[in-house]
Amino acid sequence: MRNIRHLVTMAVAAVMMAAMSGCGGGSLQKSVKSALLNGDTTATSFAEICKIIKADTRTYADYIDANGEVNVEALDEMINTIGAGLRPARHWNVKAYGATTLSLSVYLERSGSMTPYDTQSGGGELKKAVNDLINFFPSQSGAPRIYIVNDGVYDYSGEVTAFLKDKNIYASTASIGNPAFTDFSEIFSKILSGQKSGDVSVLITDMIYSPRDTKNVSVEKIFNEESSLATSVFRQYPGKSVIVNKLRGSYHGPYYPYNAASYRYDGARPFYVFVIADSEVINTMMSGADYDHFINLAGTEQSYRFNQPESAVAAAVLPNWEGSKGRYRVTRGDELGIEKCEGDRVSGILQFSVAVDFSALGKSDEFLCDAANYDVTSAGGYSISVAPIADGQVSGNNKSYLEGKTHVITIAGTPEVRRDEVIIKLKNAFPDWIAQSNAADDTSASALNFAQTTFGIEPFLRGIYDAYTGSGDAYATLKIKVEK
Repeated sequence: MRNIRHLVTMAVAAVMMAAMSGCGGGSLQKSVKSALLNGDTTATSFAEICKIIKADTRTYADYIDANGEVNVEALDEMINTIGAGLRPARHWNVKAYGATTLSLSVYLERSGSMTPYDTQSGGGELKKAVNDLINFFPSQSGAPRIYIVNDGVYDYSGEVTAFLKDKNIYASTASIGNPAFTDFSEIFSKILSGQKSGDVSVLITDMIYSPRDTKNVSVEKIFNEESSLATSVFRQYPGKSVIVNKLRGSYHGPYYPYNAASYRYDGARPFYVFVIADSEVINTMMSGADYDHFINLAGTEQSYRFNQPESAVAAAVLPNWEGSKGRYRVTRGDELGIEKCEGDRVSGILQFSVAVDFSALGKSDEFLCDAANYDVTSAGGYSISVAPIADGQVSGNNKSYLEGKTHVITIAGTPEVRRDEVIIKLKNAFPDWIAQSNAADDTSASALNFAQTTFGIEPFLRGIYDAYTGSGDAYATLKIKVEK
């Protein structure tokens, strides 16, 4: 196992564990180790560890700050030092747990083109998604705050329980705001500027850019405006991350195109769920089981996270695996690598596999198993294939290498040089599905892919992407030494 980015050496882990044992840290160490080995990396488990510390502040003074609270930075370092000493190594990001309790704010768009998603004759997909977001967010800091948005941002005056039970939420909120247009500049600015550390904001919207007056305004001008607007708003908040989920719901009612008369439409239409929070908070929610149903929202067809920094991933070269070819020996030490390599006697091909833990990246198997989403460079012209690890495959001699991993990357090529390095990057590129979801003309429901596309979705989302272009071009990078 290797932690690709910022490895903590075994020696440091041993010193830390010995120090803990020597100062009465046995119960704390045992609890941390148990949580890591059992994969119990949840807010509940973290709270139990904090209880141990606060029950004996003299023994655990190194993990108490000047205010008498748990020093989460120090605790995070200790936990991951222990994790690095396990085989396979484990990682647990606990920083956001202690920063503050998390709180939820829900922003529901109420515009003319949103109300047909929640009719008596519809399937209720949009309201179900909204309710799931509220119900699957762990209760930490009181009841969620709910807002109705269109030309502005307005408080929902009712109780959360009433909102959840409401069978026609748009009828109940008919008097709120002006549904004739949606001011995304106002909405996103208020969401971002109003967030405090630990705040999680969710916007449910059809994401149709509809300013006050688009009559006789060209599509090009509209698209340029919304792209620039998105970039200028989000660029002011470099510490934020944004997840956009694409869902679809049944739509029954009038549809309002940008520059033509409205018309009746009955069928499926896309809508979108934006999750916005500090990047560290998003990291924690993505890696913690407590938020699994909130982050992986039921009904989501596509998803992308903006401003996702490159992550360290756990990886291990497998001594043997299905389809291995040629000869090699796994390199000892902290670097990923193989040595004494020879290609297959018949084909000359060397083929070996690496087990990787991609769980914290929040990407689907469809994305992770598509070799086109990786850049692979090497002198030997190596190529890769990727497959998820099935439960039945974790057994026998490879168990210690596969435990805690999610996928196997199989690498094939010819050992042409004495010392080579295979560099594998999982690319963080603007996703194809966004471009495929874009419509430049919504004047007719008979248009191709009307049920799957949204007017102007690509320019706005590309504007957010451009605001965060400095976050890097890869989700994760693996470097494997190959020596003859």
